[in-house]
Amino acid sequence: MEKVIDVSMQILKGMMALLLAGMVLLVFTNVVLRYSFNSGISLSEELSRWFMIWMTFLAAIVGVREKGHLNVDSLVRRLPVLAQKVCHVLMEGIVLYLLWLFGSGSWQQVVINLDVPSPMTGLPMATVYLAGLVFSVLSAIVVVFDLYKVFSGAPVSDVHTTLNIAD
Repeated sequence: MEKVIDVSMQILKGMMALLLAGMVLLVFTNVVLRYSFNSGISLSEELSRWFMIWMTFLAAIVGVREKGHLNVDSLVRRLPVLAQKVCHVLMEGIVLYLLWLFGSGSWQQVVINLDVPSPMTGLPMATVYLAGLVFSVLSAIVVVFDLYKVFSGAPVSDVHTTLNIAD
């Protein structure tokens, strides 16, 4: 399972790179066309915004996997190993609940906006809100796998990496 998640993260990083390249290409081309030929690509603003939204949510998934989000653990590091695991399980439980809230809200927005076309492309606005749903589901899978590692007896250092900064 670890290998599957690692490969999935590499795929997500590749998708993020493609989205970033697409954004740069769209915006740069639009700027050149506007200043040089007094015209532009009407879709570029909307598509680049959509690319940015999707790239942000994909990066957040990778951040969940790589423990890249803000984590204040100065108290938890001083606790015994069992207490560290308990705190970790509580924290992951809260994260799962928040992912469920975010995912259910995103699902509602997807359903509401299925028939709402975007102004320029005409694609359903649900496409934008689908990014939040994808984030919630994939992040929940990562968190559940992390919890599995805790309950299977993995050392705390394997479950949750921390920064070891010299005092």
